[in-house]
Amino acid sequence: MRAWCTGLALCVLISLLASPAAWAQTAAPQPGVVVMHGKGGSPNRHVKGLAVALQDQGFLVANLEMPWSGERDYDASLAGAEAEVDAAIARLRALGAQRIVVAGHSQGGMFALYYASRRGVDGVVALAPGGDPGSATPREKLAATVALARGLVASGHGDQKTELMDYEGAKGTYAIHTTPHIYLSWFDPDSDYSLQRVARRLPATLPVLYVAPTQDYPALVRANRSILAALPRDTKTELYEPNTTHLGAPGASIAKVVAWIRSAVMA
Repeated sequence: MRAWCTGLALCVLISLLASPAAWAQTAAPQPGVVVMHGKGGSPNRHVKGLAVALQDQGFLVANLEMPWSGERDYDASLAGAEAEVDAAIARLRALGAQRIVVAGHSQGGMFALYYASRRGVDGVVALAPGGDPGSATPREKLAATVALARGLVASGHGDQKTELMDYEGAKGTYAIHTTPHIYLSWFDPDSDYSLQRVARRLPATLPVLYVAPTQDYPALVRANRSILAALPRDTKTELYEPNTTHLGAPGASIAKVVAWIRSAVMA
């Protein structure tokens, strides 16, 4: 070190002034954003454009393949999915992210809210969230399968993979292959994953961008207002209603998501 750089604070200041890029990075640190796709989807489908746009804005992004993807078929429990996001956030922080946003589409949006109710994050982007096991339609459609899974667990077969049923508004009920223990962590209407329990645990000061497309599936359109009413009333929580479909929500919300993260999370 040069002789005229005599103190730590002075050395840091001099190095920043000598390096405009370093000064910009220190003055305006970029957020880390975890992006999660919808049920049966993947990182390369409906959320890809959003993830790429966030990266283009200089954000640090982890675009994850989650257990509910078309390839994974619920190969991990709710707790396992939490651990995957924990690991992704640790990687983002190691890259320099000082604030963390969890963003998800459909099932990913529901899981983003769940994750924020259990971990400290700085913001949530919920894009057309769905998949609440406690809501009326999934509770009705999957009641028999939930009862079957509970019976298998009670009889000591909770860790044996079997055919069980999932439900999605666009597809109806369809078969998935997972263990009863894993299944119940996602689909038991009385579990911690139900929206009412999630909402009660969300921090009061957590900002949420709630994206409710006007052409969403009818059941989700009906649920939007009640879900929003259950969210924290932070002054930066916002409802955004793009004129698009359920699958179009991530792409139609890119500019809004970028602007909201900058104003609500990074300001």
